[in-house]
Amino acid sequence: MKQTIKAGIVGGTGYTGVELLRLLVQHPHVELSAITSRGEAGTPVADMFPSLRGRCPLRFETPDAAGLEKCDVVFFATPNGVAMQQAPALLDAGARVVDLSADFRISDIAEWEKWYGMKHASPEWVAKAVYGLPEANREEIRSARLLANPGCYPTAVQLGLLPLVETGCVDLEHLIADAKSGVSGAGRKAEVHTLFSEASDNFKAYGVPGHRHLPEILQGLTRTARAHGVQQRLGLTFVPHLTPMIRGMCATMYARIGDERDFQSLFESRYADEAFVDVMPPKAHPETRSVRAANLCRIAVHRPQNGDTLVILSVIDNLMKGAAGQAIQNMNIMYGFEEQTGLCQLPVLP
Repeated sequence: MKQTIKAGIVGGTGYTGVELLRLLVQHPHVELSAITSRGEAGTPVADMFPSLRGRCPLRFETPDAAGLEKCDVVFFATPNGVAMQQAPALLDAGARVVDLSADFRISDIAEWEKWYGMKHASPEWVAKAVYGLPEANREEIRSARLLANPGCYPTAVQLGLLPLVETGCVDLEHLIADAKSGVSGAGRKAEVHTLFSEASDNFKAYGVPGHRHLPEILQGLTRTARAHGVQQRLGLTFVPHLTPMIRGMCATMYARIGDERDFQSLFESRYADEAFVDVMPPKAHPETRSVRAANLCRIAVHRPQNGDTLVILSVIDNLMKGAAGQAIQNMNIMYGFEEQTGLCQLPVLP
C-alpha cells in the first residue's frame, strides 16, 4: 500500500468534479496533481470554486498537458462517452481509473449502446471493468484497475433491495422503485428544465417509458441474486422524479412478501458491518437532509398494516454516496486505505 498516491481529475468543472475536489484535498493519502477542463484551461481552480481558496492551488489544464499518465489514479467526472475514449491510454500507462460516468457500467455492449445512443469506443475494457458498489462487490474492487462507479439512482435502489434479493424472500419479478432526485443530478449545464423558475415549486416524473439507469439496476440485482443462489427472474418498474431541491435522493421500493421473516433484523444483520449504510429503527422515516454532504445511505423498513407488501425507504446525497463520495470509498478499497478515510464528514443541517 502506498502512503500517498497522486490523483488526477478529468472534467473538474461540474458538480461531481467540485465534490471530488472537496474530498480529495482533505484526504490524508492523496496528492491532487492534475485537473482538466478544455474550456477553462489556465483558470485557477479557486477562481471558479471560491470554496477551495487556500486548499487547491491547481489550475485547470487541457488533458494533453496535464500529465495524467503520471497519476496513480484518475477520476473521470465527465459526460457519458468521454471516458471510453480517454481511459484506455491511461490504463495502458499504468494508472488506475475510476469512471463516474456510465461508460463501463453495463456489461452488455448492445444494451449500453441502445440506452446511451452511441457506439462504444472501448468494448474490450468493459469486460475488465469492476462495478463499484462496495456493499455488494468489495472483494473485486480491491484489485480493480478500471472501476465503474455506480449511478445515483442505482446506488439508492440497490442498497434498498440487496437484502431482499440475496434471500429471495420477496416476489422479485414485480419490484417497484419510485425515486426522487435533486436538480444537481442533472449536472452543471444550462438546460431549460433545470432553470430556477422551471424546477422550483414543481415536482414531476420523467423517463417513465424507460430510463437508462434501469438496465444498470437490473444487472446489479441479478448478479447479486445469482451469486446467492437465487434463480428467480427479476423484474423492476422504475420511475424517477425531479424534485425542487439542490441535492438529495429518496427511493421508495415496494415488494410483495414471499415468505415470513423478521425483515428489520434481516436489514440490520446485512448492513451491521457497513460504515456507510445506516438501518434506522422501526417506524423511522429517513430524510434527505439527514445525509446531506455525507457519504451515507439511510434505510428504513416498513410493513404497512402488517400486510403482504414491504416498503423500503432509502435516502442518499446524490453527489456523495451517489457519485463522488462513493468514488473515494472505492479508491480507498483499491489502495488498501481504511475505507472511511477522508469520508467522515457529518451531514449538514439545516
